[in-house]
Amino acid sequence: MKKPLIIAGLVLAIGAAGSLTSIAAWADGSPIGLWKTIDDKNGKPRSLVRISEVDGELKGKIEKLFRAPDQDQNPKCIKCNGPQKDEPIIGMTVLYGLKKNGGEYVGGQIIDPSSGKIYKSKLSVVDDGKKLNVRGYIGVPMLGRTQTWVREE
Repeated sequence: MKKPLIIAGLVLAIGAAGSLTSIAAWADGSPIGLWKTIDDKNGKPRSLVRISEVDGELKGKIEKLFRAPDQDQNPKCIKCNGPQKDEPIIGMTVLYGLKKNGGEYVGGQIIDPSSGKIYKSKLSVVDDGKKLNVRGYIGVPMLGRTQTWVREE
């Protein structure tokens, strides 16, 4: 009888610790956490991307896609090249290599799974940690576009 209670307690403690980590990241303006990406054209949610820090660099992995019921719910990146070619989009690392520089994270890359193109990227947390401005560009930041992602957790 004690074993199930101990296991239940551990599960609750681990879940609470994860939530506290997310709350702490939000409070200190960190980009670490779960973000909802928004389609530039129609303003609808497109995906959920979890950003984590690994060895001092940010990485973002797709956790969920918001797709119409008649569409493939876990498509592959058929337009990608290299190791991402034909990789399932859910679980794909699409943002990587970003390092903190003042109030921004710079020097990274971002993959657009719909086109397979890879862009240089930078990002900054705005609106008291509720939003993330993610810029993809070619060459210099002036030659690109910014998407605003919304914190999900």
